[in-house]
Amino acid sequence: MTVLTTSPYAWENWVSYFKDFPTFFQGFLFTLAISVGAFIMAMFLGIVFGSLSSSKNKVLKIIARVYVEYYQNTPLLVQFMIVYYGLPLISNYVLMPSIYWTAVICVGLYHGAYIAEVIRAGIEAVPTGQTEAALSQGFTQAETMWIIILPQAIPTILPPLTNQVVNLIKNTATVAIISGADIMFMTKSWSAMNANCIPAFAGAAFLYFIMCFPVASWGRRIEEKNKSAFSH
Repeated sequence: MTVLTTSPYAWENWVSYFKDFPTFFQGFLFTLAISVGAFIMAMFLGIVFGSLSSSKNKVLKIIARVYVEYYQNTPLLVQFMIVYYGLPLISNYVLMPSIYWTAVICVGLYHGAYIAEVIRAGIEAVPTGQTEAALSQGFTQAETMWIIILPQAIPTILPPLTNQVVNLIKNTATVAIISGADIMFMTKSWSAMNANCIPAFAGAAFLYFIMCFPVASWGRRIEEKNKSAFSH
């Protein structure tokens, strides 16, 4: 008996994928929405805790280090489980974040810790004489940080920051663990139902690529510009 099989690369498999592409596009939009929300949260936390890490106040530095070390040394998937399943139990089902807000909170908190380190490194790259000069002119510590130090730290911060943004976008795929309708969840579900993996995952890779590549390219251009500026 001859068993006829269809190649996973067969044209009809790709036709089936493009026929259902609106499903994948919905996942793309959901991933994009998570990325934007998580980025806003991560940037806010990164600036706050990055500034605290550079503070001369030991208590503030300890608070910042606890936050950074916890999120840098625990898996993102564990944090999803704690927020999505643990938070309702702890709060007696008063706090029950939706899948979207769970993803924004978890990815935002996680990458906020890494961005805080990027911000801290950028701040510490600014000569300490700048801080001393600003304080001698009557600026407060907060004014010195926001008006004098951070603007000078931006060229140093931007290249590694773009790397963190790319990682943030890719890490939104972890929302699939709680059945979030992102690119990865749609891809896994569709490929399982249709026994059609190659087009589904190739398409998912392409959708992530078109979100990440522009950010990564911009970061490389900033880095090259910085190198040219410092070489002169």
